[in-house]
Amino acid sequence: MTIISNRLQDILATIQSAQQKSPFRQQVELLAVSKAQPSTAIRAAFLAGQTRFGENYLQEALNKQAELADLAIEWHFIGPIQSNKTQQIAQHFAWVHSVDRLKIAQRLNDARAELGSPLQVCLQVNISNEDSKSGATPDALLALASTISLLPHLKLRGLMAIPAPTQDIHQQIKQFKRVKDCFDALIHNGFALDTLSIGMSEDYTTAISQGATIVRIGSALFGARPSKQTH
Repeated sequence: MTIISNRLQDILATIQSAQQKSPFRQQVELLAVSKAQPSTAIRAAFLAGQTRFGENYLQEALNKQAELADLAIEWHFIGPIQSNKTQQIAQHFAWVHSVDRLKIAQRLNDARAELGSPLQVCLQVNISNEDSKSGATPDALLALASTISLLPHLKLRGLMAIPAPTQDIHQQIKQFKRVKDCFDALIHNGFALDTLSIGMSEDYTTAISQGATIVRIGSALFGARPSKQTH
């Protein structure tokens, strides 16, 4: 799996370069998106130095967690959340990036109580107003953050977004800036946020230029995803 190791080093170097050029000079973490990738690929990335992995589908992730239990992986859940999956998500992940409504937050909070440590969460915002995308509207963020911040077993860290895909860098900047504006508005309202989870394989350097602190990269690290599995 030398290919994965080489790709990882290239990505980390690109992130570092983008950080140095960013006007925000923020620290940026790489979240390796490993959905549909085999456990062998995740193990190779871990052995090359990558410790944070993001999964979209619960059952697939639980299977991998069992296969990779000997590794000190920090697991992030980044996919849409169904109500009946909240208990296992809360108990098997360190972070959840895709909280978009109060009902889900309350269920995650209740399920996390027995672990003793808070679940790190980001609110997902639907910045492009796409019907096919999960996420709260920008106008709903303040009320949602206000309520979630009172839940004792969740730690609100910031925002996550998946803007509409585009090759137009000016449109990329516009969309990421809108997310950053939402993030800054919440901070202005008193929320101690530190995480902006935006940017993927095709646009992560642009996201870093607009303040991203976590970039979620899959295909650039692992290559094209295998054919879709049953989840």
